[in-house]
Amino acid sequence: MSDPQDKAEPQELTPEARAVLGRARKSFLISIGLLVVGLITVGVALVYRASQSEGKGGGSDYVIAALKIPDGASVVSAVAADGQVTLTYKLGPMTSVRIFNGKTGEMIREIPVVSE
Repeated sequence: MSDPQDKAEPQELTPEARAVLGRARKSFLISIGLLVVGLITVGVALVYRASQSEGKGGGSDYVIAALKIPDGASVVSAVAADGQVTLTYKLGPMTSVRIFNGKTGEMIREIPVVSE
C-alpha cells in the first residue's frame, strides 16, 4: 500500500535551518531590489537621452516648404546640413549651386560652376 512516511506530519525546522532560510530570503530580496533599481535607472536614462536628442538635428532646423530655382532647371542634388540646404541644379549647359537658409528659405548665395 502506501508508505507510512508520506502521511507523517512535516517536521519543524531547526533554528539553524531557519537562520539559513532567513539569510537566503534577505539575499534574494536584496538581489531583486538591485535588479529593479537598475532597470529603473536604465529606463530613466533612455527617457532622458530621448528627450535631449529631440532638439538637436531632429528636423527643427528645416521648416521651409519650397526652394526657388529658375524655370526649366533640373535638380542635380540637394543636401541639408548645419541648418542650410545646398541645391545643385543644371539649366541648359550651365550648372549652379544655391545655398539656402533652412528656416527662412532665403537664398544665402549662388555659385556658378565653371570649367577650367
